[in-house]
Amino acid sequence: MPDNKQIRRLGINPATQSKLEIAGRLLLLFVLLYIFIISIKLLGVSFKLMGREVAEAIFQATANPIVGLLIGVLATSIIQSSSTTTSIIVGMVGTATISFESAVPMIMGANIGTSVTNTIVSLAHISRGEEFKRAFAGATVHDFFNLCTVAVLLPLELIFGVISKSARLVEGFLTGFSGGTFNSPVAALTKPVAKAIAHAVGDNGIVAAIVALILIFIALRYIVKVLKSLVLSKVEVFFQRYIFRAPVLCLLLGVGLTVLVQSSSITTSLVIPLIGAGVVTLRQIYPYMLGANIGTTVTAFLAALATGSHEAVTIAFAHLIFNIYGTSIFWPLKKIPIFLAETMAELTEKSRSIAFVYVLVTFFVVPAVLIYILK
Repeated sequence: MPDNKQIRRLGINPATQSKLEIAGRLLLLFVLLYIFIISIKLLGVSFKLMGREVAEAIFQATANPIVGLLIGVLATSIIQSSSTTTSIIVGMVGTATISFESAVPMIMGANIGTSVTNTIVSLAHISRGEEFKRAFAGATVHDFFNLCTVAVLLPLELIFGVISKSARLVEGFLTGFSGGTFNSPVAALTKPVAKAIAHAVGDNGIVAAIVALILIFIALRYIVKVLKSLVLSKVEVFFQRYIFRAPVLCLLLGVGLTVLVQSSSITTSLVIPLIGAGVVTLRQIYPYMLGANIGTTVTAFLAALATGSHEAVTIAFAHLIFNIYGTSIFWPLKKIPIFLAETMAELTEKSRSIAFVYVLVTFFVVPAVLIYILK
């Protein structure tokens, strides 16, 4: 990239150059969002092409809510992106490949799986004693919040349908308010392109699904990169100086920043070095982690818009409601996840290998083994 002197020789004002760069990144962002929405639509087309047998196999695999939960945990832990997992789930619900009821536990599992990233980030501090203890506690408080939330809300969902009923109520109210229909202009703009891509691969459902998944991964990866370059450069200093003084501001920052960068993994990982360095405390960043969980639900709504389906919009609301309920319960009861995180950090201080065992067992081994046993 040319420096300021070279820019001046070309007769270009550096301020204008900066504005052009921002405009270029914003244009790229809109293109990536369009590709992302096309990929969700293409995923739905691919499932229709694969036929009833595939749909029935997926239904059977997710009919057990515990298996659905574990699939959400394992899939998100492997790809380290709840945005990708929830987008795929929303797309499948939108095309009736899986039922709304089966998708709710999977969404819960994705919430657990997404917290693996900041826990892995904290391992970078492992050679530095007290710093690692603080960083690991800061990372695992996110894990324990999600685990505690699922431990409370999954039984309530299975017995009383607290999340699914709330989501249907909200979606029904908004649909009634808008006149009883949900005609997504986004779906209208993307459906012909998705069908054209499917036709280009010979209307082969498996190939179309692979193309859709590749596009989802690529689009979300670069959406995050572009948004990170636009948003995060000055954020760290800002929230060190001003935000962490007030819990409500921490929560709102977590929501807002995650909405902007479309990745709770990034926004939660961002504060781990600050905790490790002792700049902020575990109790200060706790509301920020909760806010990041709420903010990441926006991706599901983007995916739902691509489907034009009431059920897809309802599962997106279920994702949001799950996190709102969790925050409502475990913000007042913050001592529970904080105590668990501090206890785990103290154990890792005695033996660093416990940290690696915890990550492998919690996010990979236990979900994989239980899926194999229960399926």
